[in-house]
Amino acid sequence: MNNNMKKSGFVFKTYEAPNQSPFEKLFEIFKELITYTSGDFDEAIDWLRQLDKEYELTTPEYTIDDFIEDLKNKGYIREEIDPTEDGEGEGEGKGKGRLKITEKTERAIRQQALEHIFGKIKRSGSGNHKSKGVGIGDEHTGEFRSYQFGDAIEKVSMTESLRNAQINHGVGDFNLTEDDLVVEETLHKSQMSTVLMIDISHSMILYGEDRITPAKKVAMALSELIMTRYPKDTLDVLVFGNDAWPIKIKDLPYLKVGPYHTNTVAGLQLAMDMLRRKRNTNKQIFMITDGKPSCLRMPDGQYYKNSNGLDPFITNKCYAMAQQARRLHIPITTFMIAEDPYLMRFIREFTQANRGKAFYTGLKGLGEMIFEDYENNRKKRIKG
Repeated sequence: MNNNMKKSGFVFKTYEAPNQSPFEKLFEIFKELITYTSGDFDEAIDWLRQLDKEYELTTPEYTIDDFIEDLKNKGYIREEIDPTEDGEGEGEGKGKGRLKITEKTERAIRQQALEHIFGKIKRSGSGNHKSKGVGIGDEHTGEFRSYQFGDAIEKVSMTESLRNAQINHGVGDFNLTEDDLVVEETLHKSQMSTVLMIDISHSMILYGEDRITPAKKVAMALSELIMTRYPKDTLDVLVFGNDAWPIKIKDLPYLKVGPYHTNTVAGLQLAMDMLRRKRNTNKQIFMITDGKPSCLRMPDGQYYKNSNGLDPFITNKCYAMAQQARRLHIPITTFMIAEDPYLMRFIREFTQANRGKAFYTGLKGLGEMIFEDYENNRKKRIKG
């Protein structure tokens, strides 16, 4: 037997963590904590110090205080005067300085949320939705065809065309003709306007389960995806409790649950008002909620509230809003973070009234579901 024969097989090695600096290691944890504390820097650092005591995250050479100093120097935090707090000693009454996160940190949090959610989709191999036809557009398919008169010059694949020229005419006497040109097929990508509705009623933190933080992460990830990958699309975010109001993308890390009931009708009304002002043909509403509709605002400004079961007066208003959205060709996709049979029945009837979709999901996998549905919807023309 020839001992010089090369052997093939698998080589198993001990897992080695990515080579990160002390700052990078702590910053990854800090971005998670600042999301859970709704942007409260002091509380996030308190949690980080507790984790440090338990898991020895730092060393004598690089402490939490060193990390805070680096956050300042790198522009992730800044000191602001809080006028609601009295100072001590000299300058009393002028307010007390507090450390707060900057726009740079807000962007870093959105990017981390995007990487966590979109990375899971890529690893699972899901979310690859292709439309049935090809044509003039700007989404590459990896398939090629011969150049035809009228094709835009920027659609010509120079690599494939040069390869054809070498094959057809030889390397020594280079010549590129029209017959050598090939064009990459593309899919038409329709522009999409989306409104994301987030339930911030009190039930989103009840029963020992934090439901608002995953909802925030999804909103941050979706906004970052749209701004970086689909800049022509639009995303508006609104929250609904007793009432509904829009929030800015940069305010998502600071979002908190309030002592509210659930006024689903107000959220839908605001969402449709937002979409009416959009010029895009394709419009949709994503709604993240865990509870039943339990509140309406009456014409006189008073609130009608009923948390006991499903109130027909409230649910009928919801069905009417779903039908109105259908007439405006606005599909509603509901992500229901609850599994109560009577609530699921309400969502089924609501979805039927809109001819939309509903997903009954826990918190795990919520982001992946929303991303897949968004990618799927924007590659097809939505019709009522």
